[in-house]
Amino acid sequence: MSDLLSEILRADHRIRGEIRETPLERSPVLSSLTGADVWLKLESWQHTGSFKARGALNKLLCLTPEERGRGIVTASTGNHGAAVAHGAARVGAPSLVFVPHSADPSKVERIRTLGAEVEFHGGDSAESEARTRRHAGERGMVYLSPYNDWQVIAGQGTVGVEIARQLEAPDAVVVAVGGGGLIAGIATYLRAAHPGIRMLGCSPRNSAVMFESLRRGAIVELPSLPTLSDGTAGGVEPVAITFPLCRHLVDDFELVEEPEVAAAMRLVLDRHHWAIEGAAGVAVAALLKQADRWRGKRVVVVICGGNVSLEVLRKVLGVGDKTGEG
Repeated sequence: MSDLLSEILRADHRIRGEIRETPLERSPVLSSLTGADVWLKLESWQHTGSFKARGALNKLLCLTPEERGRGIVTASTGNHGAAVAHGAARVGAPSLVFVPHSADPSKVERIRTLGAEVEFHGGDSAESEARTRRHAGERGMVYLSPYNDWQVIAGQGTVGVEIARQLEAPDAVVVAVGGGGLIAGIATYLRAAHPGIRMLGCSPRNSAVMFESLRRGAIVELPSLPTLSDGTAGGVEPVAITFPLCRHLVDDFELVEEPEVAAAMRLVLDRHHWAIEGAAGVAVAALLKQADRWRGKRVVVVICGGNVSLEVLRKVLGVGDKTGEG
């Protein structure tokens, strides 16, 4: 863990001038509803609309000019692809993002707008990721993982560095979990800064591969059902370095249902006037489910992204299709 902590500190120095130090705002609404002192870390205000800009840029800045010149390739359903496109443009590297045919069209268009080439492959993220790795090997391009990379995790860990600068003695942090890179990075730093802090991971029940892997003691393959939290959906690589990190660093895990995610998204939109994506709604919903546990405590909820399409917002608000409505 000490090596990762050192890498997070280097990442903070490396990318600080290139990313936004996002606000940490107290939520009177969530504080009132839970009896806790609730603060929201607004990574939805980050470049490209999510925390992913941190890890991608840190990795890209660690590459040699020769590696960047060969081009960057990745697989993504949206946020990671946008972050790679943004970061690659910043360092002058060509980038290619493979996306599954099921990807949100608005997120795909954003990846293109930020400068990456896009290719569709497969019906889900696992198929597009396998194609990406083959393409990288065939063309000699650099594959940039969304979470299974020490420098990507270190970049995400700079969220924890900022939380420690912005708030004195938080008792707990709530983080949505997909591949586990965000919570692993944040927890590594904050455990060093505040040894007694508690880390609560959370996922939608419809796609909870890391939760089930931790529960069973080994990485498992499971199908993912449709979820509003597309940013955390999908599998975990069999040799993911985030698995042992999460097993060591995550104190508790909460699963939430789709109506709970939708209700959390509506609550934040109605009371804070912020549109947040499903993965951020998962974190808010998890806090609300555990309200009694955190009464009187100071809790940070990471609002990991704000890239939500109009179509999804209509569903959440009950306009037209009722999917996800609670």
